[in-house]
Amino acid sequence: MVEIFEPHAIEKKSMEIITSELNGRTWPEPQFSIVKRCIHTSADFDYADNLRFSPDAEKIGVKLLRGGCNIVTDTKMAFSGINKNRLEAYGGKAFCFISDEDVIMEAKERGCTRATVAMEKGAKLPGKTIFAIGNAPTALIELDELIKAGKAKPDLIIGVPVGFVNVVESKEIIMKSGVPYIVAAGRKGGSNIAATICNAMLYYNGEVD
Repeated sequence: MVEIFEPHAIEKKSMEIITSELNGRTWPEPQFSIVKRCIHTSADFDYADNLRFSPDAEKIGVKLLRGGCNIVTDTKMAFSGINKNRLEAYGGKAFCFISDEDVIMEAKERGCTRATVAMEKGAKLPGKTIFAIGNAPTALIELDELIKAGKAKPDLIIGVPVGFVNVVESKEIIMKSGVPYIVAAGRKGGSNIAATICNAMLYYNGEVD
């Protein structure tokens, strides 16, 4: 028999199921909230094992968001998935430059990906910035190049592109960049996961030291 839940109870029940099926595994908060939300979004328990956090990255992310930082995404899908009302309530704003006419034109002229040019544009934003990358390995590779050249100073990189070509390698590059990161090691990830990690930090209402 199918049990019918009120809309507000569905997520609560889902989180209870996830917690139960983790068989007692826990993480310090707010890591645990991020892990559970990634599993909730994907129904994939592999995220319990493949998420990588640089020291205190999740706490850094929460503090950045509460302080009104910007988020730059590599796709419209990730941009659309972020709770912009919550973000803007803290004073932050989300950006996605991938479809901007100047980005499209420059990428065509240079023979590079739009994600590359979009990261260059994002790096010029004033203030503190989280880069949330869920699709394009070239975005992570370009961010690393910009960091090395002193042209970008991301405050946190969420590196979760999905796929096969340069996906694993680009994540490994970011984990050696010296910048705080949250990465889904291996081939899995996606724009929905990038947005989910942002939202998990936005929704977290606990204390961060």
